[in-house]
Amino acid sequence: MSEENATAQGQEDIQFALQRIYVKDVSFEAPNSPSVFQQQFQPRVKLDVDNSYTQVDEGVYEVTVKVTAQVFNGEQQTTAFLVEVEQAGLFTIMGLPDAQLDHTLNAFCPNVLFPYARECIDNMVGRGSFPALMLAPVNFDAMYAQKQQGNQQAAN
Repeated sequence: MSEENATAQGQEDIQFALQRIYVKDVSFEAPNSPSVFQQQFQPRVKLDVDNSYTQVDEGVYEVTVKVTAQVFNGEQQTTAFLVEVEQAGLFTIMGLPDAQLDHTLNAFCPNVLFPYARECIDNMVGRGSFPALMLAPVNFDAMYAQKQQGNQQAAN
């Protein structure tokens, strides 16, 4: 019985709450309009995704997912549009061991935020009069594992 109580008590000590989701920074550029609209549109996408976090208070973290999409038209090096979004969220996280906290801040929280960044990008692209840019989901768990592996190799 005391083992069950200790387990239940340990789970009660862990707190996770999403306080707020917000757009921290947003940018849309169509440097070659209106001429880009007079050509057949054959998009080629260059996508960059990154995430970071900062502790803003005891147990409160701001997690940011930055997504940059540069779209070229066809084989030309001409930029059709460039869109950048920094989607952020405030998370309360307490009671996690350091390794789990690091994974939560670098993988779980970005997975929560990414759909909001995707929606924001799609909305801005549509307002720029371009066809929808539906980004595929990003596996932040795989990105985190790859980063950990790189850190481990650098340490050796």
